[in-house]
Amino acid sequence: MTLMPSPERTKVLIVEDDEAERSSLSELLRSHHYLAEVAADGVEALAKLEHFEPEIILTDLNMPRMDGFEFLKELERRDLSHIPVIAITGFGSIEQAVAIVHQYKAFWFLEKPLSSSTLIPLLQRATEQNHFRREAERLSAELSMRGFLGKLAGHAAAMQRVFSLIRQVAPSPAAVLITGESGTGKEMVAREIHRLSTRGGGPFVAINCSAIPDTLLESELFGHEKGSFTGAVERRAGCFEQAHGGTLLLDEIGDMPMQTQTKLLRVLEDMKVRRLGARGETEVDVRIISATNRLPEKDVEERRLRDDLYYRLNVFRIDLPALRARKEDIAPIGEPLSMTSIVVTTRGSRA
Repeated sequence: MTLMPSPERTKVLIVEDDEAERSSLSELLRSHHYLAEVAADGVEALAKLEHFEPEIILTDLNMPRMDGFEFLKELERRDLSHIPVIAITGFGSIEQAVAIVHQYKAFWFLEKPLSSSTLIPLLQRATEQNHFRREAERLSAELSMRGFLGKLAGHAAAMQRVFSLIRQVAPSPAAVLITGESGTGKEMVAREIHRLSTRGGGPFVAINCSAIPDTLLESELFGHEKGSFTGAVERRAGCFEQAHGGTLLLDEIGDMPMQTQTKLLRVLEDMKVRRLGARGETEVDVRIISATNRLPEKDVEERRLRDDLYYRLNVFRIDLPALRARKEDIAPIGEPLSMTSIVVTTRGSRA
């Protein structure tokens, strides 16, 4: 099993025009054993990149000469957009955050003043993302000749990358967000992650948030006590308790009501659930995988998905390609179906 990276090996470039802020951030990162380098603006930061190869970039947006927006664009032009960038500013909003994360491909967005309790965990997540990316690249080479992973099939490069990501993230406890159109196999990917994880012997529970009425969804997720509402004739464990020791798939997470999202966020923070009508809480041990057929950033922008919930669910992301984008896989996928059809027809003719 590959060990997770430690801060001692993580290089961070701090781009901040305010000298006091720059110095404070540098001292904070070094006190947590990160290797920090500083730059006063985008121009100086690009010069630093000639001899300093950061694994994470922490940049202000409002700076002289070259601001953070232009700096992010320049990183993309130089094929450096794979480096996680945490954008910081004193003037922000949810709309601006979504735009920066989506349009400029930043890792995340923070408002000043920064606190170590917020920044350090975020740096750790970015460090883990780098680790996952490098391991995925290594595994993609090893898996290049394979066309199957469990029940998943695909020789196309896009699917080979998905296989690599699955193999890399499965052993970790990280929350996974799977995106893709309907029919691309999101639940199959979730089941494969579960199968290859240390929880593979535990339960796998899936709940479709769009298929359950809003009034019943909380009961399905968290359970209820007898008599807690009309029709509750007995105590019932919710999906979290059913998935204890295993994996819970929250399918179509963007269709979950906001009130339920708020309660879900609290459960994810302390891994304790309270059944409807119960006086106490129950601890659960569950690995969370979520899925959506929409662009989650757009759901955040349109206030269908809480940004803090999205942050917790999107620790590791797998984007599934549609079959039309990997036409070379149509024949291999169709061959088993054709053989099944022939067998059924032959048996029918004998009868």
